[in-house]
Amino acid sequence: MNFSIRDAEKSDMNQVLKLIQELAIFEKEENAVEVTEADLIRDGFGSKVLFKCFVAEVDGIIKGMALVYPRYSTWKGPIIHLEDLIVTEKMRGTGMGTALLNEVVKYGASLGVRRINWEVLDWNEPAIKFYESKGANVMRDWDVVQLNENGIKNYIKSI
Repeated sequence: MNFSIRDAEKSDMNQVLKLIQELAIFEKEENAVEVTEADLIRDGFGSKVLFKCFVAEVDGIIKGMALVYPRYSTWKGPIIHLEDLIVTEKMRGTGMGTALLNEVVKYGASLGVRRINWEVLDWNEPAIKFYESKGANVMRDWDVVQLNENGIKNYIKSI
């Protein structure tokens, strides 16, 4: 199957949001998506750009995406974080995920970053095998730590 990879545009954000929702269902978090199409447009294309997004397209329909944003490591300096690399279920195994990851790595190299970070669920063995086959180090001895919106509010109340 032929597909193309390109930089996302504002008009793609509706389809990107649908992929995000598909991923949330796959990750058993279907009610967790709070971001809206308007948020994605503002944050990706507004006056303060917070992320870069690449899309994979087949016949004008977006079937995959990768979203990254800048971070700073106290050990390494500038890095980027790959928030999500999503390929719709029917397109997995076509090389689309590799093509999207290739674009992310080339983008990171063009920025001169010293590392690209991302997370993968410990039960998602196909993704883990995919990332390891590309030379990524899946660090199983680290845990992800988050403060959600309520956690932030409660924390502020406690100080």
